[in-house]
Amino acid sequence: MLRDPFLNEEFQPDLMWFIGVFDVYDREETRGAELEVFNPNDRFDRAELIKRYSLNLGYLSYRHKLVLMDFLAEKLSDASYDFQSLFDIDEEDAGSWPRGEWYALEDPRGFLQDVYMLAQEAWKEDLLLASLEDRDSW
Repeated sequence: MLRDPFLNEEFQPDLMWFIGVFDVYDREETRGAELEVFNPNDRFDRAELIKRYSLNLGYLSYRHKLVLMDFLAEKLSDASYDFQSLFDIDEEDAGSWPRGEWYALEDPRGFLQDVYMLAQEAWKEDLLLASLEDRDSW
């Protein structure tokens, strides 16, 4: 069984692994200042955000990456999946995005499609390595 990298329990894939890195709650002056120069609706800024932050998940093994990519592919193939809900922060939650655009992205599905496309390249070797293994042995 694939274990969560932080908890002693089974790993549960979630798309928040890709976008939770942009939460600046209680880090507005550090992480927030670093991220506020990027507009997530601009395709060049978005690609930089994804490469620099969403895919820079050193705490995930090559196996975790494959499981996450499979999960993301499944959600992208579901035409009814509400990607905007991932970016909605409940008033009772301790979380905030670095810029107003994050709360109402022009194309939240497109953001995650870009994550998928860029991860295919950035994680190519890890994904290949994991795909060659028997998942039952994890």
